[in-house]
Amino acid sequence: MTADEVAPFFTRANGDYVFARWERPIVPVVFGVDDATLATLKGAIETMVRLAGHRMAETDPDQGANLIVFFLRDWAELLTVPDLDRLVEGLAPLVARLAAEGANQYRHFRLEENGAIRACIAFLKVEGDLAELPAETVALGLAAQMILLWSDTAFRNASPLALVDGTAILRPDVAGLIRAAYDPVLPVAAHDKSHALRLAARLGRGQN
Repeated sequence: MTADEVAPFFTRANGDYVFARWERPIVPVVFGVDDATLATLKGAIETMVRLAGHRMAETDPDQGANLIVFFLRDWAELLTVPDLDRLVEGLAPLVARLAAEGANQYRHFRLEENGAIRACIAFLKVEGDLAELPAETVALGLAAQMILLWSDTAFRNASPLALVDGTAILRPDVAGLIRAAYDPVLPVAAHDKSHALRLAARLGRGQN
């Protein structure tokens, strides 16, 4: 991939280049699923973290958990979760907007002072197309989209996943970007498009 092909993955709709990766170990907690689905989700997250060469932990010393996933049937359910409005500012207007747009998922990222990802709160409304997908596919898609702060338009027209013989896999270009993004010599956050050049250079050296 060239820098021009890499940059859109982190260039937001307003034109800003915003890249961030996790610095602290990832500690997931999932609400609203049965034990079998929980195991599938955590397995997908562990696989994605290994791909990135990052780490997981049993607890976050500051937050307890830092990857919080809610599965729900109606967006209004979020308004009944105690203290969720303290984690997600403007929760009530957000819920109204998601309902009006007919959205079925949303991710809210909180950042460290240095710009790295501090926490991700993910909401998945299980209905329509999302409800018909296998749990493994939903889990892999979630894991792919939480491992980096992608552009808000990165996967608007194309999923980070691909189907091979009926099985969902991570697209090779996305997998390559994730590995390159976690190269220790790269910054944990960036706001200049020259960062895309550095990512492309690592992809060009065979990290794909």
